[in-house]
Amino acid sequence: MDLGLQGKCAVVTGASRGIGLAVADVLAAEGADVALVARDAESLATAAERVGRYGTKVVTIPTDTTDNAAVTAMAQRVATEFGAADVLVNCAAPSSSGVRTPLQDLRDEDLRTEIETKVLGYLRCARALAPGMRDRGWGRIVNVSGLNARLSGSTFGSIRNVAVAAMTKNLADELGPDGITVTVVHPGQTVTERTPEKFAAMAQDRGIPVAEVERGIVAGVSIGRLVTAAEVADVIAFLASPRSAAINGDAIAVGGGVPGAIHY
Repeated sequence: MDLGLQGKCAVVTGASRGIGLAVADVLAAEGADVALVARDAESLATAAERVGRYGTKVVTIPTDTTDNAAVTAMAQRVATEFGAADVLVNCAAPSSSGVRTPLQDLRDEDLRTEIETKVLGYLRCARALAPGMRDRGWGRIVNVSGLNARLSGSTFGSIRNVAVAAMTKNLADELGPDGITVTVVHPGQTVTERTPEKFAAMAQDRGIPVAEVERGIVAGVSIGRLVTAAEVADVIAFLASPRSAAINGDAIAVGGGVPGAIHY
């Protein structure tokens, strides 16, 4: 299926690794020009080498999305390089070990970091890039959240991810009449380059072997294995394309399925 992304400009935040990098890669493979956005310039340069192998235009824009001035500057650079963004994939996220934190250890500053990056950061990028989409009469915004929006266990993870979903629906209702759809994707535990580190931290916290941690996680996935970053990226690429016009404001789970749960 041709997704119709040839010649589109896609801005991907959190693009230096993990799901963000996988998304940038598949969008470039589909013919999109891509602006890679993340904080670390060196990591972005490495990512650009990978994404650039398809021959589309790839630009790196080091940006801290917790800084509104930096996001404004990023949007100005996008306008200079591409005219405007057609697609925004918000994937920037604070580092998290996946270890459960009890109430007495929850710190205000940690929640502020989560919100600044994953909620306000997403909002800033949408606010900065949506005007160009409005001018073109078309656009796609995909917010990468997480299944903690539907599950307990990580208090701050649930708070931030539910907030992203709520923001998504509000933006979808506002921007839909302008030809811009906004969707949210909920990955579960996803295989990325950081997976071994995360599982090791979880195993240490629980005092069990890493293999046992992995077995426990896989037991909660309907397909019987963990989903990869590339598989999540394939879904996001569809949502970022003209083919996804019928989906707006909705949440799409991409965790391989949670046994027993019914979401309607």
